[in-house]
Amino acid sequence: MGKHVLLIEDEPNIIEAIQFILSRDGWRVSTHTDGADAAAVVRQMAPDVVVLDVMLPGRSGFEILQELRGDAATRTLPILMLTAKSQGRDREMAERYGASQFMTKPFANTEILASVRALGGF
Repeated sequence: MGKHVLLIEDEPNIIEAIQFILSRDGWRVSTHTDGADAAAVVRQMAPDVVVLDVMLPGRSGFEILQELRGDAATRTLPILMLTAKSQGRDREMAERYGASQFMTKPFANTEILASVRALGGF
């Protein structure tokens, strides 16, 4: 079985697209839609890569990222941040809080696949 990616995203169309792209490439894809308990879900599932949306119900992706980077168990976990905003401020915050990579929506299928492969060590 391929490596495991956890997609934390609340937009059904984005979930479907990313799940299709990565599954077709051999990834096992789990999804979660609520920011409130997302950090706990990451710890429970122990994925190889996390794709984390910035804007989530319950809690922002930046807050989740900060919590994960503050925990020794998830400090080095590869995390790709996604945002619908192309503002430089979001990119700066993602870098400051320790995102491994940052991508704006909409993205090309090849772009998301290349990023997840790189983060997963492929």
